This record gives sequence, structure tokens and C-alpha cells, in this order.
Amino acid sequence: MINSDHQDGQNIQVHKRRKHYSGTHPHTFEEKYKERQPEKYADTVAKVIRKGSTPAGMHIPVMVDEVLSFLDIHPGQTGLDATLGYGGHTLKMLEKLEGSGHLYALDVDPEESDRTRKRLEEKGYGENILTVCRMNFADVDKLSARVGKFDFVLADLGVSSMQLDDPARGFSYKAEGPLDLRLNPEAGVSAAARLREVSEEELEGMLEENSDEPYARQIAHAIVRRNKTCGKIESTQDLRRVIEDVMDRELGNLSKEEKKNEIRKTCQRTFQAIRIDVNSEFEVLEAFMEKLPGVMKPGGKIAILTFHSGEDRIVKKAFKYFEKEGIYSRTARDVIRPTAEECRLNPRAHSTKMRWAVMA
Repeated sequence: MINSDHQDGQNIQVHKRRKHYSGTHPHTFEEKYKERQPEKYADTVAKVIRKGSTPAGMHIPVMVDEVLSFLDIHPGQTGLDATLGYGGHTLKMLEKLEGSGHLYALDVDPEESDRTRKRLEEKGYGENILTVCRMNFADVDKLSARVGKFDFVLADLGVSSMQLDDPARGFSYKAEGPLDLRLNPEAGVSAAARLREVSEEELEGMLEENSDEPYARQIAHAIVRRNKTCGKIESTQDLRRVIEDVMDRELGNLSKEEKKNEIRKTCQRTFQAIRIDVNSEFEVLEAFMEKLPGVMKPGGKIAILTFHSGEDRIVKKAFKYFEKEGIYSRTARDVIRPTAEECRLNPRAHSTKMRWAVMA
């Protein structure tokens, strides 16, 4: 950083060094500045990936080979990446087009979609072959009405690592940040605001339906009580402490390590359930699945990556229904899972399921 000071009528440039982290490894998101600049620190990023971690500010695409093998993209085709994110899948699909055809990509996140568009543009994929739209994929029919139908569609339903890792987005219970959880921070209400308005009964149902939380009743009671009597839940760590208090009471006979593991799982499930509710993720997915047949060309191919049993049920049900109606000629009989090697290199791939369908 360069600051300017005035002394004796002269403008003196003062260079301030970036604050370095203590110890041998960076811990906070801010300290991981090398990981967030892959073009400058490629060796650091490669080292993090080899260790089986995802570099901060980056998202490693899941099941790329399986997706590309099924979609079988050819030059001249028109495709849709319904969930742009970091653009990992997008880049590989663009490479398959070989400069001929067009790919449309959707994302509701104003920050990440702009970064990804610029990153892909720098790699040579400009508006002549790639169009990035700030649009929810539930509105895919509106896009198709403007640009025509698609030869192939991919939807990766996982939350991007960039969102999970950045404390300012409030997606993770692991770091202090505002309890937001919105995929588009410019729309809707934050998770903190949602928890202030929800009833105990509704919250219990949310936790059960969205994440199969076994302690849904106790956690819902504690959250609503805290918001009414002991100061509002505003941050990720406020919510985490409420969960920890509940689990301390419920898991009194477990060892310290067992209790720690159960608290971690409960935090993950609770944050997931609230995120799904805040972003209306199941309703949005249902709308997308219902509209997909109307935006596909004959013989068009659809690949969906899910990371949650609720998502997978919605996709499976829609594919099965439209196949029975004769709209899809074929659908996946069984889910396709990532290889053991991919899961080793990218732990966030573990829960991935891929389903596919082919238009009649």
C-alpha cells in the first residue's frame, strides 16, 4: 500500500508492507492472500491442492471428466452453465467448443460472477462465445426465450468455496462474520434477520426438513429464546455458541473428542438448513427442473450435480416424471459418484451425486 504524506511542500511516498501472519502457516482468510492470487502464486496454490485442501478464494470443480464425458460437447453447439461460480466447469466446456458456438452462464452472486467473467475473458473467452448473466436459474425459461434452446445444460448445485471461505459472507461457522448466508447479498433478508422473525415451530421444521437435524427441537427453542431474551443473534459465532450450549447439555456423557465431533456436525447441518431456507433453494431447484424440458433441443443433454439428499430427491423425481411422460428418452438409473482419488484431492467432493437426462 502507498500512502502520501506532505513534508516541506513535498509529497513523500511511504510504502507499507502487508501484515504477515505469525507462525509458519496462514490461518485467517485475509492472511491467505497468496492462495487468492493463483496467477501470481501458482506454486503456493498447487501445494495447497496437493495436500487435499481447497485454496482460499478458489473453487475446485467436481467430477469434470464425468460431466464432459456425458455431455459430449461439440464445436458449434449452444450450452448453459446454470451455476457459474468460479467457472471451473465453464472453462472446460468452453474448451470443448473450440471457439465455435456459445455458452451462457448464470449466477446470482454479483461479486463472484463479475470476477469469474473477467478471469475467463483474460483467458480469451469474451462475449463472442461466453455470455454471463446475473440471473437465478429458476428463470432459465426467460433466458431461452431470448437466445433459443440449448444442446447441453450443466447445474452444479454446490455452494462455491469462495463463498464458504470468506468470513464476510457469513456462510461458515468456523470464522467470525455476519450471519448472512445469502447467495445474492443484494436480495432478500439475511439469516440473522430470518431467525428473528421465524417461530420456534417453523424453525424446528426447517432444521428437520432441510438437514435432518436430530436436535432440531432443542436448537430451535434455544435460538428463538436467545433472540427474545438475551440479545439478538447477529454473527456466525453467536449462532455457533447457541448450538454449542445446546449440545453441551444434550451430550453430557460423551468424551471431549466425541462431543467436539458432534458439535461440528450439528453446526454444519444447522447452517446448511438455514442457508437453504434463506435462499429458497429447494423451491428454486423445483422451478428449474420443471422448466428444463422447455429450454432443451431434441437430443439435448442435462447433467446435475447435487450435494444434499433433498436436492437429489427433487432431481430424481423430476427426471423420472418427464421420462415417464416421454419427454426424456433416457435418464440415469443410478447416481454417478466421484472417484476415491478425486475425493482425496478435494474433500468437498465426497457428497457429490451426478444425475443425467437426455431429451427425446
